Amino acid sequence: MPTTEEAIELIKRGTHEILLETELVERLKLDRPLKIKAGFDPTAPDLHLGHTVLINKLRQFQELGHEVMFLIGDFTGMIGDPTGKNATRKPLSHEGVLKNAKTYEEQVYKILDPDKTRLCFNSEWMNRMTAAQLVQLAAKHTVARMLERDDFHKRYSGGQPIAIHEFLYPLVQGYDSVMMRSDVELGGTDQKFNLLMGRELQKQYDQAPQVIITMPILVGLDGVQKMSKSLDNYIGITEAPEEMFGKIMSVSDDLMWDYFELLSFRPLAEVEQMKSDVTQGVNPRDIKFQLASEIVARFHTHNSAHRAKANFIARFQKGAMPDDIPQVNVAARDGELPIPNVLKDARLVVSTNEARRMIKQGAVRIEGQRVSDEGIKVRAGTTQIYQVGKRKFATITVK
Repeated sequence: MPTTEEAIELIKRGTHEILLETELVERLKLDRPLKIKAGFDPTAPDLHLGHTVLINKLRQFQELGHEVMFLIGDFTGMIGDPTGKNATRKPLSHEGVLKNAKTYEEQVYKILDPDKTRLCFNSEWMNRMTAAQLVQLAAKHTVARMLERDDFHKRYSGGQPIAIHEFLYPLVQGYDSVMMRSDVELGGTDQKFNLLMGRELQKQYDQAPQVIITMPILVGLDGVQKMSKSLDNYIGITEAPEEMFGKIMSVSDDLMWDYFELLSFRPLAEVEQMKSDVTQGVNPRDIKFQLASEIVARFHTHNSAHRAKANFIARFQKGAMPDDIPQVNVAARDGELPIPNVLKDARLVVSTNEARRMIKQGAVRIEGQRVSDEGIKVRAGTTQIYQVGKRKFATITVK
């Protein structure tokens, strides 16, 4: 087993903040496995790479010998997490939550060791809670403290409505930590308020307060916003190998290093060497091949990763793809942009008429696939590699 110092070094990789690191050091010295909690609301049917930032950290805790408690928020999912929202979310149906929860349960074991994972559902204790007990829980926090939360404060100051049930969300998430007696809870940087709620409630229930570890938010394929299915800038962990490989290859050279730190299992020293190699003239595309191959192999097989790489190269006419593909942002109109305008605004053609002519000639490709319909409209938030003719390439993000 690694020393406490070695464990801390591994845990700190890619983290944003640890509250409090001194407490974590003391917990790691205890003669027992720690209870590590992370919660996921099943609000969408599939997990994407953004979710795996937390799940990868859970895996590291498993490798250190600790007990991972993967909490599926089938109860909180029906409330809807108000974090970062400027309007009240529409609650999900119980049937929809359960369906998504089943999918999460199947997908999470692509990363976690099922023998070392305790799967929990917060409906187990929340469905047993009486109305009187819920009132008692609500009495442990004040409206003033709730309004200190950034998204609530902005909505209140701006005259936007806040439904009473939204105040229950952080309370229930915090109460989950009480019921699970968690030693450590992981969450995204946007979850800090909710994580602190768990720490506070544990104190009120005479428990040792959990250590909080916040992880950075993974930026999506648009290079700007949080990876999200609703923004269509995500990479799903169940996507086909070729599609997953191609999406990773469309990530910008700068963003690639964040993906290495948060998604790769390679030692940081190796990643630093890669950065040095790029400054010495190694093609970033070749480094990105390694990232894409690692991630595809994790969720599929090594053979699938090899085939995906070979197909990616073949689609772009082996030997014809330039070493340095320019990255271009173009502005959408009403959330989308016709493909002739995409090509014109990215300066791959001089006019939309030329774009239509090139499409008719079969000279336009997106992600290596020939485009035949000039009426295609590209949605905002999409990042793809475009090719016009044999020599013009660009990684275009429609914003």
